[in-house]
Amino acid sequence: LAGMIKQHLNHIDILINTAGSLVNKPFENITYDEISRVFNVNYMAPALLTKYLLPLLRAGQAHIVNITSMGGFQGSVKFRGLSHYSASKAALAVLTECLAEEYNKEGLVFNALALGAVQTDMLAEAFPNFKAPVNAEQMGEFIANFAMNGKSFFNGKILPVSLATP
Repeated sequence: LAGMIKQHLNHIDILINTAGSLVNKPFENITYDEISRVFNVNYMAPALLTKYLLPLLRAGQAHIVNITSMGGFQGSVKFRGLSHYSASKAALAVLTECLAEEYNKEGLVFNALALGAVQTDMLAEAFPNFKAPVNAEQMGEFIANFAMNGKSFFNGKILPVSLATP
């Protein structure tokens, strides 16, 4: 993957891992395939993409921003039916802390933003009829600003970004 990208770029300054998949089902009813899909999208995809892009990320002394969830933020309110979604986002948060330590001396910076309620299709699937106080465009602007400027102030942090619960 890095080789294909390297044909067009010689470094990457920012990587935002924002993939998300959700299954809203009681714990006892979720299938192995559903659990696998949630963890593959929410944890494995960002982890492997980051791994494959490391040569380009190193060259750019990049800021890697993982988008997690308040559902995976330790001590936050948890919701029925979202156990595997929350667990997968918590796994990505811990990976963020580990990679910040592992690559600290190489100039790479890793942070995670644990998002609360943002008006998206995924939120509507998890919480029908709930209206979030923040829309996707507003959150996108915040994430872009953080990705460009946050590495000057944070490394290895899981930062809650939430106005509402959900």
